[in-house]
Amino acid sequence: MKLFGTDGIRGKAGHAPLVPETVARVGASLVKTMIANDPSHRLRYVIGRDTRESGTWIENELARGLASEGATVVSAGVVPTPAIAYLARTEGFDAGIVISASHNPYEDNGIKVFGGSGTKLTEQLESSVESLVADQSWSVPSTPGPVDRHDLSEHYLQHLGEILKHAGTLAGSKIVIDCANGATCPLAPALFRDLGFDVEAIGVSPNGKNINLDCGSTHLEGLAKAVVASKARLGVAFDGDGDRALFVDHTGKIVDGDAILLLAAIYLKDRGRLPGSTVVATVMSNIGLEIALRDRGITMIRTAVGDKYVMEEMVRSGFALGGEQSGHVIFSDHLFTGDGLATALNVLRVMADTGEELSTLAGALVTYPQVLVNVRVKKKTDLRLVPAIADTMRKVEEKLSGSGRLLVRYSGTEPLLRIMLEGKDDAEIKTWAEQIATVVRENLA
Repeated sequence: MKLFGTDGIRGKAGHAPLVPETVARVGASLVKTMIANDPSHRLRYVIGRDTRESGTWIENELARGLASEGATVVSAGVVPTPAIAYLARTEGFDAGIVISASHNPYEDNGIKVFGGSGTKLTEQLESSVESLVADQSWSVPSTPGPVDRHDLSEHYLQHLGEILKHAGTLAGSKIVIDCANGATCPLAPALFRDLGFDVEAIGVSPNGKNINLDCGSTHLEGLAKAVVASKARLGVAFDGDGDRALFVDHTGKIVDGDAILLLAAIYLKDRGRLPGSTVVATVMSNIGLEIALRDRGITMIRTAVGDKYVMEEMVRSGFALGGEQSGHVIFSDHLFTGDGLATALNVLRVMADTGEELSTLAGALVTYPQVLVNVRVKKKTDLRLVPAIADTMRKVEEKLSGSGRLLVRYSGTEPLLRIMLEGKDDAEIKTWAEQIATVVRENLA
């Protein structure tokens, strides 16, 4: 039984695998797996969730499974994903569990687990949990699991305060924040106001069904309009669970994760805080980022898509900065996971310390045209085994002839094939991407 993708367990709430009994078995299996090396230790888990209406029953079922194996369960309520990673590491918990489907619509939900070090579970541990869930020789008692409920957000906010203690030269600046009707709603507006910013908050009225709905980091149009209309200095949008952030500058222009990685890398290197003069990114980062970093004496290492792979490379090699174009940015001196609030605070710190506007800082990145086409598929077939698709991809790569990149991969969380092309001519790469997409639809859709 394959449950875990690149970012935990993900699916439609109420449908397999996110049905009550399986969710409870996941909780129980997690304890069974983690307690194997020390049966006498009573494990403690902290759970957080976003604002989806299904989050409450999923939390209850997880608690039932966890408690059935003797674990203690503490609920932190609605908090951003990185808050759970931080609490797991600092508050004596053996693991932290987040109930969220990130940027997906409200009908979806998910489960992701952080170990006591604040990092995501290894694939070996995930495989052990999957094996136990599939073992039908045992069951979870129907007795509800006791849950202690505590507001632990202040501990996380204090940690964020180490990044930026006050607005400094930016005091009084107007900023617009979009909380995506998600997990940052209870924290973000007050956080930035307390630092001395004039805050306009949108996407802060969650009702269980409107998370990510035409708002947040996947829908930046409303944020851009609000920034321009209010003459704000910048805007920042979080996703549903708060582990990523994207920006718009004062003109309404989008500033993505690549630009944030570049401005942060330059800032850290200038201050001797970029170990190995290296940044970790994924295969999705624009080739323009690689060139801009190289021109400044900074190496870029690429990993597979997924912030867990970025994190693993950073931990293995001791690097300080990494992330994804989508806005997952990891500052290892803060946490070994993406944190939207931390990213926003780091960007504001760079602006305050350098005296530069976001538009100027982001303007250091000159991107090659890039196009991404998603095609929904019925099954994830090896593309090399479909002659028509393999032949079309080969022809496109020949046309690029070293002046661009083709990356075709399946989503780890959705039934999608992602086709990404970079090249010098925008019209050409759009045409070539659609050629591949058409053949995929004819053979796999």
